[in-house]
Amino acid sequence: MVVATGFFDGVHLGHREVIGQLVASAKTRGEESAVITFWPHPRMVLRKDARGLRLLSSLTEKKEMLLSLGVDRVEVLDFTREFAALTMEAFLREYVMGLCSGTAVLLGYDNRMGSDCSSPEDLVAVASSLGLDVIQAPLVSSNAGYAVSSTKIRTALEVGDMEQAAAMLGYDYSLYGVVVAGNRLGRTLGFPTANMSLYEPLKLVPSDGVYLVRVETAGKQRYGMCNIGVKPTVGTTNSRTIETNIFDFDEEIYGLPMRLTFLRKIRDERRFADLRELSIQLALDKESCLSIIG
Repeated sequence: MVVATGFFDGVHLGHREVIGQLVASAKTRGEESAVITFWPHPRMVLRKDARGLRLLSSLTEKKEMLLSLGVDRVEVLDFTREFAALTMEAFLREYVMGLCSGTAVLLGYDNRMGSDCSSPEDLVAVASSLGLDVIQAPLVSSNAGYAVSSTKIRTALEVGDMEQAAAMLGYDYSLYGVVVAGNRLGRTLGFPTANMSLYEPLKLVPSDGVYLVRVETAGKQRYGMCNIGVKPTVGTTNSRTIETNIFDFDEEIYGLPMRLTFLRKIRDERRFADLRELSIQLALDKESCLSIIG
């Protein structure tokens, strides 16, 4: 078994390069491939800036993406303070060699394992001393020429740069949740909306504004425009919502799952003088979305 380890948040292009090499190396060796990952995020347990942490993928999404890339086995370990205290050698013995029967370990360019791992070179030395073959994965850059990272993707999403985020992820970013009841304001404006409650509360929500999205719900796929924000035109104490006007769609979908895939940010959220002005702007937003689709 050839084993790779890491949190793999978002399973972005950098991760995909590692996983591709993992799967290829395992096939060359006539073995299977395994990924050891963790949940929850280490920052949540170790309380390192945990308050502001938001994730690019839920645990379910992460596992599905890893398996779709050809990984034979995904092991999810419970990340606790006790687990974090394991030495590099103990981790390799207990989980890479023990749990996964690993014969080789694949290392990303910045891989760390164990509480005492100060550098990739340390890891190579210890793994080799245990009889594990070590395979090195290359550094992956985006089209802009800099290293891909989950942090950089989060930064792009936090300013609504969906194209840049997609260029680093290797796919368009999405949110997955259930349709819940709203205040039906959109319907009175001629733009009925489906409000979403996320399945994973820690999933990162892009910056406030209006977006062109692809919508999957009720077994159908449509385009729509999604507003993220606090609807400042109708009050100053509104909670942040994710609501979507689905084009050419008028079905009852309360309680059903819905996935929103973000394609382009149309504009920032802003306060309008009245509902009539807001309705006019929504019509313009829809025109902008349709022109992009066309």
